[in-house]
Amino acid sequence: MFVLAEFDSIGNQFIADLRDVSVQGDRLRFRKNLERVGEIMAYEISKSFPYQTKEVQTPLAITSVRIPSVNPVIFAVLRASLPFYNGFLNFFDKAESGFIGAFREEGEGEIKINLGYHASPSIKGKTLILADPMLATGKSFIRSIETILTHGTPEIIHIAAAIASPEGIEYLKERIIVPYKLWIGSVDKSLNAQSYIVPGLGDAGDLAFGEKL
Repeated sequence: MFVLAEFDSIGNQFIADLRDVSVQGDRLRFRKNLERVGEIMAYEISKSFPYQTKEVQTPLAITSVRIPSVNPVIFAVLRASLPFYNGFLNFFDKAESGFIGAFREEGEGEIKINLGYHASPSIKGKTLILADPMLATGKSFIRSIETILTHGTPEIIHIAAAIASPEGIEYLKERIIVPYKLWIGSVDKSLNAQSYIVPGLGDAGDLAFGEKL
């Protein structure tokens, strides 16, 4: 598991701004910081890809460059992940995309995850990136993965989140049955009684796009 916060980098500034209540009121800045964290995570994930040598003709000579030999399929879990997903798409500009509409149904008792929409290309044998900024209970990630696997079996799934709880990470480790890697911005302390990450940053979707009814 890769955790960005374990290393000194500008990424920690972006995560700090995502959390800061004095900054969160600026939705444009919040979305931009989510996008920036996505870009940094994309860069880190790219280091794990297989590479091949390509010859490039410059105005003066031919040179050799090492480039990725795979183009990933990037899945966005709507709606909160859209800015985060855009960060990945900025770097993997040749990627295919998939979309999943997942939301928690509030109420008493166990939290239920509703998947109201999904669209996916074929993923058989491909490299996947599942991008969602908040890994809380892990239930929406597992439901999303189960849905994705109806379109084929990938080579590997890279699961990326800006903020994660220890409980959510353990939930994934116990249930994912395909090869995967975790890429986390910061691992926080715990979940509260309402299954929100503490200290977390609040509701990423509401902060990015406005409160929903």
